[in-house]
Amino acid sequence: MKVGIAELRIDIPWVQSLKEKRMIAKSIIAKTKNMFGVSIAETAEQDTLKTLVLGIAAVGNNAAFVLTVLEKTIGYIQSITEGDVVVLQKEWL
Repeated sequence: MKVGIAELRIDIPWVQSLKEKRMIAKSIIAKTKNMFGVSIAETAEQDTLKTLVLGIAAVGNNAAFVLTVLEKTIGYIQSITEGDVVVLQKEWL
């Protein structure tokens, strides 16, 4: 069994409230879960207004599959958000 993890930081400078940030996070999380079946959650900077940090985990039977799923997931998140997406960490165990 191989496990892949990634951590993304999304800069969202236009956000005016934590409620708006939570709505953006929930939307990204729900769409990504439905599309790829990965585990995803807001993992840090939860009280920071203009930064969203998401942790993603995928499980599979080989490393190539897990890394492909993570790459596609990251690309998808970049395509559905207007914010700047920075990959903080990506690895497999």
